[in-house]
Amino acid sequence: MKLRHMIALMLAAGVSATAAAQNINRVRELLEEMQQEVEMIEKRQAETATVVPVKTEPVESVADTNGVLPLDTLPTMNDAVKIVIYNDNTWKYMRDRQYVKDSAVYVQYWDTTTLFPYRDVTLASLPASVAIDLVDSLKCYHYPGKGKLRSKYGPRRRRQHQGVDIPLKMGEPVYAVFNGRVRISQYNRGGYGNLVVIRHDNGLETFSGHLSERLVQSGDWVEAGQIIGFCGSTGRSTGPHLHFETRYCGQTFDPERLIDFESGNLRRQTFLLKKSFFDIRSNMAQDFEDEISLAEEDQKAAAEKAAMAYHKIRSGDTLGAIAQRYGTTVSKLCSLNGITSKTTLRIGRTLRVR
Repeated sequence: MKLRHMIALMLAAGVSATAAAQNINRVRELLEEMQQEVEMIEKRQAETATVVPVKTEPVESVADTNGVLPLDTLPTMNDAVKIVIYNDNTWKYMRDRQYVKDSAVYVQYWDTTTLFPYRDVTLASLPASVAIDLVDSLKCYHYPGKGKLRSKYGPRRRRQHQGVDIPLKMGEPVYAVFNGRVRISQYNRGGYGNLVVIRHDNGLETFSGHLSERLVQSGDWVEAGQIIGFCGSTGRSTGPHLHFETRYCGQTFDPERLIDFESGNLRRQTFLLKKSFFDIRSNMAQDFEDEISLAEEDQKAAAEKAAMAYHKIRSGDTLGAIAQRYGTTVSKLCSLNGITSKTTLRIGRTLRVR
């Protein structure tokens, strides 16, 4: 059966499945057939696969999962992956949490009471860089909140601002950014107020502070787009906003490296996290300015190189005659070539004239 035809039948059956529960078995059969077809296609593609460059295009936020309920789950050839059917006629692949919970991400330094458990992980012990797959067919993304940042990452007066402040309205939803598990959900007296810390499948942790209400508890599994709380002004706060941090092994880095908060898009699918990013003075804006400066320097060097001109010395040439021919001076010719006006010109050699 053709894949496109199966998808059409599946969607048609999915509509009736919502209206009449007895058709869910038909949806199950069609999904199993489609899964087999997909696996066959993937196998053929793997046999003739070619290396493709890492995708750096922005990733749009998925729809939030509020009100969407799972109807059924189906197994796949991979025991760690299952298909979940939802009540809005959609389905998707999902990691089986029974397998994920035993992975190193959710075992090492897992602590539901200590805010910063990576006490024996020093900055010096971390690698110079690490590539992090932020999203793939099993890992989704949703912005935590959207808006023009009120305060960015970096030094702020006498304090080090370890995250960004997003100016949301009081009671506005705050979302889980990636799939993961809630490590901390409590009122923090150190300034965060109502705080939710989520460790994600990709190894990152996100902090969401100043919440008016927390909807998740420590140990809860969450999906990207799930509402984890509501914006507030608890803790050390002068007004409603979301304080949002991104951390790796306890070290903070600028969340703007991952997310364009005004559009809500994830900047890239794979993120190269460099150790230098953990410096509080290292931020997305500064790096962007540095990149512009380097690009301008490269353009200037390229223009200068393109403007360079050379003259091959022939019999009878003199510095004065060469300078007159190219509209320059003897002193400039000497400066460009590291010679003096008394240097003997040798036939066949080249002289830079611009």
